[in-house]
Amino acid sequence: MDTGRPALTPPDGASRVLLHSCCAPCAADIMSEMTRSGVDYTILFYNPNIHPKQEYELRKAENKRYAEKLGVPFVDLDYDADNWFARVKGLEYEPERGARCTACFDMRFERSALYAIEHGYTVFTSSLGISRWKDMEQINACGVRAAARYPALTYWTFNWRKNGGSARTVEISKQERFYQQEYCGCVYSLRDTNLHRRAQGREKIKFGMKFYGKNDA
Repeated sequence: MDTGRPALTPPDGASRVLLHSCCAPCAADIMSEMTRSGVDYTILFYNPNIHPKQEYELRKAENKRYAEKLGVPFVDLDYDADNWFARVKGLEYEPERGARCTACFDMRFERSALYAIEHGYTVFTSSLGISRWKDMEQINACGVRAAARYPALTYWTFNWRKNGGSARTVEISKQERFYQQEYCGCVYSLRDTNLHRRAQGREKIKFGMKFYGKNDA
């Protein structure tokens, strides 16, 4: 579909892009626009923060399904949750967008950068910044820091929210009836979200129950 937006042009004249994806809803518009723009890209799913494993598998399956629909390569890396817990040890009660999130982004982007270098990519980026719940500057700083480990690698700090990107990703999510996650992903965001829901007299989150286009989204 032609959205009327300018075609995407990867930085530094790169011919291939590695897109770290956190989930199908966040990546949907980015994937659609890259495909429309003729960008040669691969999805990298590396999110050991997602808890529990049931939720991880749900998010991964939806992302893979959309990649297959668009004919885009999908790479699934290890669910090394033990390493993630070690990385954020001592940060269990940090607020959202705080030091724990920085450590989490650093871990995922460092692995993404390594994969990029090992497989001949000179540019990588992430879908994480499209969410209005995230701090884009925090995410971009982590991406740039990870890329700086390798002279030949660039992190693409494109503002995926602009020109209606955030709204369009919800639109695609409803069309595709993606699974609609109700918390950021980690066990600590799940804990805090459930505490907030309980304070409002609401039930705890139930995994695999809510989908865009099927429920009130």
